[in-house]
Amino acid sequence: MNCEILNVGTELLLGDILNTNAQFLSQELAKLGIGVQYVNTVGDNKDRLKRSITNALEHSDMVITTGGLGPTADDITKEVCSEVFGLELELHQESLENMKAYFNRFNHPMPLTNEKQAYIPKGAIVFKNKFGTAPGCVIEKDKKLIIMLPGPPRELVPMFNDHVNPFLQKFSNSIIVSHRVRTFGIGESALAEKVSNLLDNSNPTVAPYAKDGEALLRVTAKAETKEEAEKMITPIIDNLYSQFGSLIYGVDYENIEQKLVELLAQKNMTISIAESCTGGYTSKRITDISGASGVFECGIISYSNRIKNQVLNVSEDTLKKYSAISGPVAVEMAKGALNLSGASIAIGITGIAGPNSDETGSPVGLSFIALTDGKSAWVKKLEIGRNGQRDYNRYVTGSHAFNMARMYLEGQIDELGLERIDF
Repeated sequence: MNCEILNVGTELLLGDILNTNAQFLSQELAKLGIGVQYVNTVGDNKDRLKRSITNALEHSDMVITTGGLGPTADDITKEVCSEVFGLELELHQESLENMKAYFNRFNHPMPLTNEKQAYIPKGAIVFKNKFGTAPGCVIEKDKKLIIMLPGPPRELVPMFNDHVNPFLQKFSNSIIVSHRVRTFGIGESALAEKVSNLLDNSNPTVAPYAKDGEALLRVTAKAETKEEAEKMITPIIDNLYSQFGSLIYGVDYENIEQKLVELLAQKNMTISIAESCTGGYTSKRITDISGASGVFECGIISYSNRIKNQVLNVSEDTLKKYSAISGPVAVEMAKGALNLSGASIAIGITGIAGPNSDETGSPVGLSFIALTDGKSAWVKKLEIGRNGQRDYNRYVTGSHAFNMARMYLEGQIDELGLERIDF
């Protein structure tokens, strides 16, 4: 079975809303062995929507729509889909009662306009919405399916997981399993070159992808069961670990900070960060991770030399002798954060994020990162060289800091070949 995803909403075409639904649905359908051949977006216009659905049904077995199920006049997805299949809309009493109960939970009467959402194509299978008012549904005719889902991801995702996924299981004769092997310290092209013997595999497949400052390998297998697919993937991943060792920070992590928070929790250790050029972004990335409250002591944004000196105890002599953007200053920032917080380890970051250089003429993208445990410090000089890309420079600098901490916690930091200072 193949599928087209049709995202409905003028706000998507205007760029007012980021379309995360297409990514989520594509990933979930792939796991079911259902191929997504097209992903399209159409505005809230009846003629264009009808034409888009009709065209999609000509080359796909199934069309999944997102959005256009609301209570206003421009929410027309159900009406148009019903018209394409020649179906009438009829009141679905259970959905109406669910809507009334939804509003009662907030002590609000249900507006009459919302009753429109309870009208469903005749004969449709209805999917209950636990987090909103718009029910989803599926209609079928001549071996063609249209599945209609609400637009807000907070409603679409649980509806798909709870109702659509089980419904689609009967159309799937295979399972696709995919794992992401995350690496740090090697680029996409170098990674691809080292695994070139695997890239032509048909099942399982191995494909390299570039991320900001890192790269990953996606290993995917198709089989009749999840267990069979996992058996096909396991030796590939074992082989990659043997080949790349500590360059791999994990499998199926969203990012390197997630790995760091997990390691800190496992070792019952804590971390603090003193930041200059990254302006709190590195600390923010850690606190985005669930569980960070148990391992993150504090983040100190010491943007000025005065704060570096007065709060972190970076000596004026060090600042004058080496300048604020230097390894010695990064070390004293890390030591100051460690002493202030009492954390197990601390990081100091100083540099030039851009878009312009400083009065010393240092290049944009130059930064120094120091990690200390109170006994020793390790210093990294980083030259990213991305002029005019302030956010990228800050992000990648933070990622290198996380990787230093990750390697320290795994007992492998000396593999990075960094300058080491013992106190």
